[in-house]
Amino acid sequence: MSQTFTSIFIVCLVLTTLARLWLSWRHARHVAAHRGAVPGVFASRIPVEAHQRAADYTLAKTRLARWDLLVGALLLLALTLGGGMNALHALATHLVGEGYLQGVVFIGLVSVVNSLFDLPFGLYRTFGIEARFGFNKTTWRLYLADTLKASLLGILIGAPVVLAVLWLMDSMGSLWWLYVWLFWSGFNLLVLLIYPVFIAPLFNTFTPLENPALKARIEALLSRCGFVSSGLFVMDGSRRSAHGNAYFTGFGRAKRIVFFDTLLASLEGPEIEAVLAHELGHYHHRHIWKRIGVLFGGSLLLLFGLGQLMETTWFYEGLGFAHPGTAGALVLFMLVMPVFLFPLSPLMSALSRKHEFEADAFAAQHTRAEDLIAALVKLYRDNAATLTPDPLYSAIYDSHPPALLRIRQLSR
Repeated sequence: MSQTFTSIFIVCLVLTTLARLWLSWRHARHVAAHRGAVPGVFASRIPVEAHQRAADYTLAKTRLARWDLLVGALLLLALTLGGGMNALHALATHLVGEGYLQGVVFIGLVSVVNSLFDLPFGLYRTFGIEARFGFNKTTWRLYLADTLKASLLGILIGAPVVLAVLWLMDSMGSLWWLYVWLFWSGFNLLVLLIYPVFIAPLFNTFTPLENPALKARIEALLSRCGFVSSGLFVMDGSRRSAHGNAYFTGFGRAKRIVFFDTLLASLEGPEIEAVLAHELGHYHHRHIWKRIGVLFGGSLLLLFGLGQLMETTWFYEGLGFAHPGTAGALVLFMLVMPVFLFPLSPLMSALSRKHEFEADAFAAQHTRAEDLIAALVKLYRDNAATLTPDPLYSAIYDSHPPALLRIRQLSR
């Protein structure tokens, strides 16, 4: 059985990698083929130079993503069938001996190895591609500070969480997966509550929105939509990037509305109001809770599946791991599941695009559709987002509808 599972794993990894490379090639070819002319609906709004810049930016990111994909597949093989996890398990045992701490250290070592292989891609993305196209504002010093803070947070928060999960897996009998799911769900809800107040300010500065006219416009919109927020804040996104954005964070009475300073500098008052109305549409349609429900439901099924697999020997042997146990099962499952779950990507992307259309419709009901169109066009232009993605690639990966479909829907 173990040899059969090994063969299934290798075949699925190869097929998934080839499919993703083929989709990447299709996407790049489609973007390059439409680089020369701005799509008709955008012709009067976006200069051809900006359109070509967006195409070049997309192509550069796509090429890097291919290498990232190939290195990730090779690293997965090295960690599993290549014996990498066995070596890391032996190192963890050498450092701290047996027990729960050994499991925590082992999982930490696997995470460190993955992070080290991701690091060159992150550096090139930030200081190569983003800098070349004028988006990067991050200094090396700030990048290092962010990395160190994120790593420290990962240890301070992640280590106790992993320890609790391992203890539950070991102590709660055959229903451990249910207890882990309850713990994990509660932890994620707690993070949603505390993130805007305690974690986000460690990386960015948030100041109350001071523009009186814009503040009055936004508060009037919130009142019309029956939305209660704990505050309107401006984030210093320009310290790291020229990209603009806006988002909601928190839930209940702790909801915050956050605007990137780059967004406020790019859009006019009515356009900002329309973007905010779109975000309010997500709350009106309970998209956040629907996504959380899908996430929690999926995690419950996956944990149940892990509960069945970790009692078998072929699961470990088929992936080349010689130390059956809770920590090993957890790591193996986290590493290999994306290979088998790739066919579900189009379903999640389709659900997300449906939510975006619904949020756009809500915005068009409470603000002028033309203002949202103008805002979206500026964001596409300023963020160098391609207007001509490959349709199949977009259907599988994109969480937002293609620009042409989105504008046409709003123009009805």
